[in-house]
Amino acid sequence: MIDVQNQSDNRRFKIDQVGVKKIRYPVDVKDRENGSQRTVASVNMYVELPHNHKGTHMSRFIEILAKHRNSISSSTIPSILSDMKERLQAASAHLELSFPFFMEKAAPVTGAVALMEYGCVLTGTQSGEEADLKVSVLVPVTTLCPCSKEISSYGAHNQRGQVTVTVRYEHFFWMEDLIKLIENSASSQVYSLLKRSDEKFVTETAYDNPRFVEDVVREVAVKLRADSNFTWFSVAAENFESIHNHSAYAYLEFNRADHGKEGSGGPGAEGQEEK
Repeated sequence: MIDVQNQSDNRRFKIDQVGVKKIRYPVDVKDRENGSQRTVASVNMYVELPHNHKGTHMSRFIEILAKHRNSISSSTIPSILSDMKERLQAASAHLELSFPFFMEKAAPVTGAVALMEYGCVLTGTQSGEEADLKVSVLVPVTTLCPCSKEISSYGAHNQRGQVTVTVRYEHFFWMEDLIKLIENSASSQVYSLLKRSDEKFVTETAYDNPRFVEDVVREVAVKLRADSNFTWFSVAAENFESIHNHSAYAYLEFNRADHGKEGSGGPGAEGQEEK
């Protein structure tokens, strides 16, 4: 049969990323408490398409994913990327795994336990021999406005927000540790289950620890900078303001190569055979 994708194209534009998106796939994620937890990832797979190729072979992405279905993990992402480059004859390949990560979390006073969900993303890109790997985690937090507290006779407005941290790393680290680092940098933590005494604790803790979005990203950055395992990171904080019709936002990046090393150590979505 005619291979239309391999026909030439004369428009002289290479395509930076072409492939498949939003493939739902089961993966096991390393979990410090239980060893691993089963979750479902949304997978995006792309390669670079040369200017003289009409199209890519979409079915080959699925074949590659099926080949690795029992060993999808942060440690196997480089081999998956290599397969993508080879099978699709591409100069570069890109892979994203987005999945929910669950932790049992106890309320601060009563100790009532419920599951908390955090959004995680594993990203890999390979153009030469080495793969560039990154891990992202999205963590809900509570913030209380320092300005509101300072100017008010009583009370202060607070709101739920979210912090997104992306890191490059040298050695394995527990996802739980990164999540706790972020939670402890806000005014207070967010919980799935709170009784009245817990609510009192959370609101009073937030009042005692006012934070702007600028404070949150800097607090997280200081802690990440102290761990030399993280060679690069970005921190974004968004507050869903309770008294404004907009969100407050702050973002920063840090590259250890530009600042020298200070401080020591990624987590992985582990395939069904890798525990």
